[in-house]
Amino acid sequence: MAKDNWTFLSNHGHVLIYISQEPEARIRDIARSVGITERRTQGIISDLESAGYLEVLRVGRRNTYVIKKKLRFRHPAEAHRSIGSLIKIFSK
Repeated sequence: MAKDNWTFLSNHGHVLIYISQEPEARIRDIARSVGITERRTQGIISDLESAGYLEVLRVGRRNTYVIKKKLRFRHPAEAHRSIGSLIKIFSK
């Protein structure tokens, strides 16, 4: 029996793409869109920020996210490409 529950992008990729389209989104909105918990969303944002892919700016009571699009993918097979190339594929 084939498993049909896998996707091409990880949750990290989904969060990054959502943030690229909605840089002032709330954690709740990101989590709902990706289909994960708010706690997991916060963990992913922390991962992306720690790795330098994402900058979190506090604006009043909200966060604004800035993606560092020139940074390269982490996996050696894609390390020659920037994450901006992924975001471009999913741009509105």
